[in-house]
Amino acid sequence: MYKDEMIQLHQFLVYVLKILAENDQIQNDCMEYTVLNISPHHIHKTKAEHKHAIFVLCKIISTLIAEKEENSIPPNVYNSLSDLVARSEKELKTA
Repeated sequence: MYKDEMIQLHQFLVYVLKILAENDQIQNDCMEYTVLNISPHHIHKTKAEHKHAIFVLCKIISTLIAEKEENSIPPNVYNSLSDLVARSEKELKTA
């Protein structure tokens, strides 16, 4: 995937997260994303940084959906997303 496509996906996931956010609790749920200090508008960030942000957003979104609708997302999906986040974080640190 090209960097500009990655940024577009990043932007889309931010919109999805905003739609799912019904109250201020979203701030607590999004802390992992917020501390990354990267948004889709940060085009100077690397492709790897946007990729990591996308994985973090996917994990947060899956958690929010699972909380709203019980049994809507299998636990293995969340676990796989958590593994992807951990792997991409390691890649960022070694790069």
